[in-house]
Amino acid sequence: MSVGFIGAGQLAFALARGFTAAGILAAHKITASSPDTDLPTVSGLRKMGVNFTVSNKDTVKNSDVLFLAVKPPIIPFILEEVGPDIEPRHIVVSCAAGVTISSIEKKLSTFCPTPKVIRCMTNTPVIVREGATVYATGTHADVEDGKLLEQLMASVGFCTEVEEDLIDAVTGLSGSGPAYGAAKMLLESEQHPGQLKDNVCSPGGATIHALHFLESGGFRSLLINAVEASCIRTRELQHLADQEKISPAAIKKTLLDKVKLESPSLSVASVNKVSLFTNKSKKN
Repeated sequence: MSVGFIGAGQLAFALARGFTAAGILAAHKITASSPDTDLPTVSGLRKMGVNFTVSNKDTVKNSDVLFLAVKPPIIPFILEEVGPDIEPRHIVVSCAAGVTISSIEKKLSTFCPTPKVIRCMTNTPVIVREGATVYATGTHADVEDGKLLEQLMASVGFCTEVEEDLIDAVTGLSGSGPAYGAAKMLLESEQHPGQLKDNVCSPGGATIHALHFLESGGFRSLLINAVEASCIRTRELQHLADQEKISPAAIKKTLLDKVKLESPSLSVASVNKVSLFTNKSKKN
């Protein structure tokens, strides 16, 4: 089996890195194409041993599974270009947000009567084999075609089949999710968290719109304030615990009184769920 990527950006790089790290594909079985040879990801693909070309047609000819890893507005132009080279053996996998299976099938059917199309949504943690992928098969794709894709994607994380109308919701959650925080990528990457976030954000895309809502709602400030409040309260509790005359019961009562005072709308049931470690701290 050989795999091709039309588009050599962050997603293609992440998948190629994940596939080779998982051992499911050798680098020489992967081909990627892009007209932009100066992309940092192109350099990374070459160092990995992946075949790189500026010709999308060459990528199609050298692939059995063909990933369309380009921005949604470019898809129609790509299909027009490579359509004549699509054969019955090809499995065309679209990773473009919002682009439907039917629109791809309609475009390709001009050249190939029964194109095998699969729509999938994955995310960049595939680079550390912690991705989350869902897919839906098209009219002419066989069960075996879906299972082949699932085998590939399961090697780099979680993968399952869903109805196509659920993919947009997945795009908003796991597809854009790495921009909200991906711990293992942060630990294993040398990139700044802000860069990892930017890697997922295409200009005008779904993720940058989601981040706009988070920022306008004060999400970052809320997180900072929450951590700060927790830190301050921890120090207060430590100070109380260090006072030998204050019993653990009194410490708990102090916390509950503070919660009631600051959150008058908090139910009694919710307050009763608050618990503390009651062991006294030993004096140094």
